[in-house]
Amino acid sequence: MPGLTLTDHLFSVPLDHDRPDGEHIEIYAREVAATGRGRERLPWLLFLQGGPGMRPPRPIGRDSWLDRALVDYRVLLLDQRGTGRSSAITRQTLPGRGEIAAQADYLAHFRADAIVRDAELIRRELTDEPWSVLGQSFGGMCAVTYLSLAPEGLREAIITGGLPALCVTADEIYRAAYPRVHRKNTAYYRRYPQDTALVRRIAAHLIERPAPLPDGSLLTVEAFQSLGLMLGTGDGADMLHYLLEETWAGAELSDTFLARAAAFLSYAQLPLNPLMHELTYAQRGTGATNWAAQRVRGEFPQFDARTALAGGEPVLFTGEMTYPSHFDQPCLAPLREPAEMLFAREDWPDLYDPQRLAANDVPVAAAVYLDDMYVDAAYSLQTAEAIRGLRLWATNEYEHDGLRANDGRVLDHLLRMLHGQI
Repeated sequence: MPGLTLTDHLFSVPLDHDRPDGEHIEIYAREVAATGRGRERLPWLLFLQGGPGMRPPRPIGRDSWLDRALVDYRVLLLDQRGTGRSSAITRQTLPGRGEIAAQADYLAHFRADAIVRDAELIRRELTDEPWSVLGQSFGGMCAVTYLSLAPEGLREAIITGGLPALCVTADEIYRAAYPRVHRKNTAYYRRYPQDTALVRRIAAHLIERPAPLPDGSLLTVEAFQSLGLMLGTGDGADMLHYLLEETWAGAELSDTFLARAAAFLSYAQLPLNPLMHELTYAQRGTGATNWAAQRVRGEFPQFDARTALAGGEPVLFTGEMTYPSHFDQPCLAPLREPAEMLFAREDWPDLYDPQRLAANDVPVAAAVYLDDMYVDAAYSLQTAEAIRGLRLWATNEYEHDGLRANDGRVLDHLLRMLHGQI
């Protein structure tokens, strides 16, 4: 590949790091370096992708943040356990674990603490030196877990849109999320006021006649509202507007619209996400998450499409939430029962160590996006105060996808902060 040298790595790690002699799983990573002599002398930068359940980028060139990173580092793109080529979890693989309880027990080992321990084993195979970590979104949460569990493995940490709340329940997370999503809806309808009536018409149609999607599932009004996941990115409002441009074929929803909506809504390529998303907020003492987003939604009746239609109000889209209805998709239906068991669990270990973070001596720079729909800025700012020595960049210039969408400018800014240049 012009300008890049790509090297594949495959590692064997314990499924349960507390039982290193037990079952092992495979972890895949791709090393990316700039072509030329001396690349082997560059320090390592581990990239932790957002998610959970999303694989890192498959580079086709020196684009976006990667171009800036390759100036100073060789980059390791990690397929976090259960994703991509790392012992992937899907409807086809999970049933092979046995009974439903065994499947749930297996899935319990796919959170941030296990990802960090995987990273530490991999680091020690590749280098004797601490390495740098760049965490985007959920990857930033993993980076804070890294600072809590194994700071000796880190040379420095860069976090974009992923400073987590340290001691907050899933209910509190979603209770803060719905008002943020409401604000994004308001901004969307302000930008595209003509879509207000269109969305109401679609919602009314789907309440009466849920539409079959290409994968065999139904587009219900609640599934349609989930398209609001787009609204958290820089171009998301425009993407949603254009998606709705070709909605109707006479009195029916068009095949074009249904196919495009299905592509956005399907979890076929990231089935681990709805299994793990709300478990990101499960720790000792927080209790079972128990479908937190669904339960808390009842506290915000303005998100009920039927209520909105009856009251003449705009129909609101939802955001990054996991609902039981997601498991109606064929790609997720076989995973519903283990999900139920996971969400009923109460015995989760802590992901963060506030005392260790308060004594942190690893250089850390973090971007907090003040208008972020996915991650609560108020909680992130509290965590920034709780990590000793963290250099903070709080900005409303970018949305949650600022790292990917802005040609390396976000990463460059954070690196210059980290190295005392600004």
